[in-house]
Amino acid sequence: MAKTSFRILLLNLLTLIVLNGCIPQKETVYFQDHESRKNYQNPYGEQDGITEKYILRPNDALFIRVSTSNPLLSEFFNPGGNNQTSTTATSPLYTYPIDDDYNIDFPFVGNINLKNCNRTQATEKIREALLPYVTDAQLTVRLSNPSFIALGETSSRGRIAMGKDQVTIYEAIALAGDVRPFGKKRAVKIIRPNQEGSETFFVDLTDNNLVDSDHYYIYPNDIIYIRPMKAKTWGIGESFSFGVFSSVLAMYFTLNALFK
Repeated sequence: MAKTSFRILLLNLLTLIVLNGCIPQKETVYFQDHESRKNYQNPYGEQDGITEKYILRPNDALFIRVSTSNPLLSEFFNPGGNNQTSTTATSPLYTYPIDDDYNIDFPFVGNINLKNCNRTQATEKIREALLPYVTDAQLTVRLSNPSFIALGETSSRGRIAMGKDQVTIYEAIALAGDVRPFGKKRAVKIIRPNQEGSETFFVDLTDNNLVDSDHYYIYPNDIIYIRPMKAKTWGIGESFSFGVFSSVLAMYFTLNALFK
């Protein structure tokens, strides 16, 4: 009787290990329709626009170009020097970092404060600061360093360049090399810096409702954290395969033979 009980216990234990290494499809497939879930309600609010939601922060840097009808004035406000980052014969761009007081130091103008400004508002403030010098300035203003941070179960980790001011959460995941097999797609943590400190929320990458919702886009300096599934804590990891199953089965028969 004791031997039979041991065999049952051993078989249950090995079965539990195998099952913990198997990932249900609902945990891995993107863009699922969750409406059929019992008592399911859409957890995401409607998107009310995405343009210019990002508020500039200290340590951001702006590419700025000033164009006027007078070539001499254009050259005056786009001086050469070590801060030149990209140049062609007609359209030099220059980098201006935002300091801890939200100021940029603009040539011949001095400090321009950009606190609480998005990119459009910053452009207007810079244009106003230039009015004593030129009335027909055409400005090109954009972030020079938009990036986010990926942590956890992604193929690439660390700070990742966005290429534009705003990207969707799925674009960000693709830039990070996708979620690894044992990453939790249904509970992705987003930490978003703001004027008061930071905001934290969770998104479900498998939920089709996320598309075009208020949490569909990420912004510069967002932190995306993909937590590991419990299966990984068992040491099964991504290498779980038929070979693992065979090894578990071999272990069962070996221990079973020893306790006969």
